[in-house]
Amino acid sequence: QVQLVESGGGLVQPGGSLRLSCAASGFTFRNYAMSWYRQAPGKERELVATIRPFGGYTNYADSVKGRFTISRDNLKSTAYLQMNSVNPEDTAVYYCYAGNGLWGQGTQVTVSS
Repeated sequence: QVQLVESGGGLVQPGGSLRLSCAASGFTFRNYAMSWYRQAPGKERELVATIRPFGGYTNYADSVKGRFTISRDNLKSTAYLQMNSVNPEDTAVYYCYAGNGLWGQGTQVTVSS
């Protein structure tokens, strides 16, 4: 089955850390760039980070630079988003996206004390 499945979301305190995972199946993961997007209530979905197929290039939204790190393991067909120093503005549903046009179902991240 061709799909992306996110995991790792939850409730985290301001200043804390969280790691999201995106497990891919049914397609050749290593051939595609992977991205993380997020959508907060009442806002449009925004691009958070992108990584090229072999990890040599990454790009981040200004709002997360220096705090979030995108990575991938092509042997495990999994992409990751390490989130550090989170703040309440990071609260959103986080989605992974593959360069073949496939979206995951999303995982909720809530930053609150």
